Amino acid sequence: MGVPDTRNGEKRSAAMSSVVAAVFLTSMKIIVGVLTNSLGILAEAAHSALDLVAALVTLFSVRKSDQPADDSHLYGHGKVENLSALVETLLLLVTCVWIIHEAIQRLFFRVVEVDASIWAFLVMVVSIFVDVTRSRILKRAAVKYHSQALEADALHFSTDVWSSSVVILGLIGVRLAEVNLRLAFLHRTDAVAALGVAVIVIYVSLQLGKRCIDGLMDAAPAGLAESIRQRVESMPGVAECHQIRVRTSGAHVFVDLHATFPGGHSLEDVHRQTEIIEAVVRGLEPRADVTVHPEPAESQPGTSRDPLAQSR
Repeated sequence: MGVPDTRNGEKRSAAMSSVVAAVFLTSMKIIVGVLTNSLGILAEAAHSALDLVAALVTLFSVRKSDQPADDSHLYGHGKVENLSALVETLLLLVTCVWIIHEAIQRLFFRVVEVDASIWAFLVMVVSIFVDVTRSRILKRAAVKYHSQALEADALHFSTDVWSSSVVILGLIGVRLAEVNLRLAFLHRTDAVAALGVAVIVIYVSLQLGKRCIDGLMDAAPAGLAESIRQRVESMPGVAECHQIRVRTSGAHVFVDLHATFPGGHSLEDVHRQTEIIEAVVRGLEPRADVTVHPEPAESQPGTSRDPLAQSR
C-alpha cells in the first residue's frame, strides 16, 4: 500500500500546485490587465482563467484515474485522463475565439489606449517564472508515473511561457511608440501579440486534441504491437504470435495476444511458457497488463521439431 499511496500523493500534489498557480496568475493578470487596458494581458488573464478550470479538471482526473478497477470499470478508470485532456482542449479553443475576435476589433475597428507600465511587464515576467516552475513539476510527475493528464498540463503550461513572451514583445512595441512618434504604428503591437497568443494556443490545442482522441479511440502506441510480435516469435517454443491487441488507459497499457505452441505438452508446460511471454512483453512495455491466449500449432506431417521440449 505504501508505494501506490506515495505515487498518488505525488501526482495529486503536482496537480494541486498547478491549481494554486492558476488562481494566483489569473487574479494578478485580471487586475493589471484592467488597470493598463492591455488586450495582451487580458487575453492572458482569460487564458489563465481557463487554465484554472483545466487544472481543476486535471486534479479530479488524477484522483479518479488512480481508483482501482471495479465491477463497472473492469479496465480501471484511466480513461478519465483522456477525457480531462479533451475538456482542456475545448476550453483552450474557446479562449482562442475570444482573443481573435477582440484582436481584430482593436486592429481594424476601434482604438484602445494601452498603458505599458512597469506593472504590465512585471506581471508577465512573474507569469513566465510561475509557468516554468509548474510545468517542470508536472512534467517530472507525468514522466515518473506515466500520467497523460499531468503530461498534457505540463505541455500546456510550457507553451504559456512562449505566449507570455509574445505579450511582452507587444508591450515593448507600445512603449517604443510612446517614445518615438514615428513608431506610432507599434501601438497596435499589443493586439498583434494577442493574435500570436491565439496561434500558439490553437497549435497546443490541436496537439492535445489529437492525443486525447487517440487515447479514447484505443490507438495503440506506435510500433509496440509489431515489436511484441517479433520478440515473442523469436522465443524458443513459440510457433507464432498473432491477433495482438494493445490499448492504453491512463498509466496502464493492456496487451492481449494469441500464441501458438506445439501440441502434446502438459498444461503446466504451456502455462510456464505464457508466463515467460508476459515477462518478455513487460520488458518491452513495463506498464503492460498482459493476457496470453495459448493455441495448439497445426502439426506438420513428417516433422519432429518440438521447440517447446527443446526449451525445457
